[in-house]
Amino acid sequence: MSTAILTGQPVPGSSIEGDLRSLGYDVRVAADPADTETLLAQVPGDQRVALVDARFVGHLHALRLGLTDPRFPLAAIPGAVTAQPAGRKALTRAMARETSAGGGTAVAVDSLADRVVTALHDDGTDVHRPELGSLVAAVPADPQARNEARQAVAAVDDEAVRLKSAVKARDGFFTTYFISPYSRYIARWCANRGLTPNQVTTASLITALIAAGCAATGTRGGFIAAGLLLIFSFVLDCTDGQLARYSLQYSTLGAWLDATFDRAKEYAYYAGLALGAARGGDDVWALALGAMILQTCRHVVDFSFNEANHDATANTSPTAALSDKLDSVGWTVWVRRMIVLPIGERWAMIAVLTAVTTPRITFYALLIGCAFAATYTTAGRVLRSVTRKARRTARAAQALADLADNGPLASFVARVTRAVLGAPLLIALGGTAVLAVSLLSGATWAPVAGAVVYAITAGQALYRPLKGTLDWLVPPVFRAAEYCTVLVLAAEADVNGALPAAFGLVAAVAYHHYDTVYRIRGNAGAPPAWLVRAVGGHEGRTLLVTVLAAALTASQFTVALTALAVAVALVVLVESIRFWVSAGAPAVHDEGEPA
Repeated sequence: MSTAILTGQPVPGSSIEGDLRSLGYDVRVAADPADTETLLAQVPGDQRVALVDARFVGHLHALRLGLTDPRFPLAAIPGAVTAQPAGRKALTRAMARETSAGGGTAVAVDSLADRVVTALHDDGTDVHRPELGSLVAAVPADPQARNEARQAVAAVDDEAVRLKSAVKARDGFFTTYFISPYSRYIARWCANRGLTPNQVTTASLITALIAAGCAATGTRGGFIAAGLLLIFSFVLDCTDGQLARYSLQYSTLGAWLDATFDRAKEYAYYAGLALGAARGGDDVWALALGAMILQTCRHVVDFSFNEANHDATANTSPTAALSDKLDSVGWTVWVRRMIVLPIGERWAMIAVLTAVTTPRITFYALLIGCAFAATYTTAGRVLRSVTRKARRTARAAQALADLADNGPLASFVARVTRAVLGAPLLIALGGTAVLAVSLLSGATWAPVAGAVVYAITAGQALYRPLKGTLDWLVPPVFRAAEYCTVLVLAAEADVNGALPAAFGLVAAVAYHHYDTVYRIRGNAGAPPAWLVRAVGGHEGRTLLVTVLAAALTASQFTVALTALAVAVALVVLVESIRFWVSAGAPAVHDEGEPA
């Protein structure tokens, strides 16, 4: 139970007590600042507490935004301030200062809650202030001001504002115009029945898995059902975030589910399409794996670029200025969002093509669309990087190093060898080029030699901090090199089961890389070093796969890939689940990229 302490002179007929109770607060009334300090000390330290001026006039949703969001230790709106357990000490100190300054007597001309917020700011404490927009939150000083505030409250429908704010501010064209107009009402329906975002997220996953199962039947009826279910899964996927924003239900578990289930749903659907095609005598596993690799590498480009520029200074660019100018035109905003093939457009395309064409055509269209989108977005990011004069921080360099996922072999190389002259990106590209040539040479052991060179260059590329203009491309280069190595060697094995096993291995490794991204986004740092060592790092896995391909028969190689996929999946999943459900995981609510 949360506790709200009402301060200041009570107003007859005020609804503030009822509003606070409707938000789950136990309401107590303080006679003066000294009494407020006493009541504050009586609230258990593991509970949320709020100080609210009894004269507060405003929308219920303004109070909800200010006093119930679980993501911030301290938050405030005019006339109210709240603290979670992590912010209680700061609130108590600020309250003690105000009690001492006011001499323990009530002050009628201003709000004690607002003075406490000012004291918190003076102490250098970060206090979250939600964007209220047209919502009203005020502490009127006289009857006339109170009447004007009440009229302002009556003039704005806070439920309409709440529904509108439930929708993500930046979304794709398909999502904005074909999903959100009604999914927000589904979110409200779920909230009124006590459903949680995590339950809706799980329902979305289950629906997508059923869709993948329908696609795996290989029948036209199954493909039509799969397309319809995939769209419904996406509706639920939009609903879970809207429900979280509508009811302010954010959690560590929800962050993990939301961050990983989108990829799990999409890649499971790729596997279902590949199984369905196989039933019809068409082997498209290489296309399915290629689509997964391309989509994952697209995301790594986005993640790496954003982390490299997360806190860069002098972060200006003529290219960025042109982009902002185009966004101000209007229609260009939607065109530019659509051509990057965000998740809404992508899933709609996949669903329609599944229902009316074949899995092969679906994958061809997906690969062409994603390749164009990847080229467009990567070129734009490269132009922004070379035209801006940004000074990147040590935090950004460390984030890129963590995203690179160098294992013990590359780390050993970096320790025992001297740095090679050249930029980190050029070194990474050089090693990757050698690996690519060796893979395409046709010789059995050439890929092993290429992987050795690749491992050495991986260590050299991270010899110094990744602060260069284009160093954010190093992690995507490593992702493409590792994933494509598995694809090429599995395709060259040319036996049943090799490509499905490769699909499973890349999926497991990709999960590990996505997990790394969302830990960094939550300011929790990279996964523990033992986990990276246990799964070998990108260069260790690449070398191992090339050795297995050279030393084993095609059938044995398939078995080895399957075993490696299972082992990696078990290790990374167990550690990821342990982290995201633990008390120390960040309470992230990721608005994310629409891709």
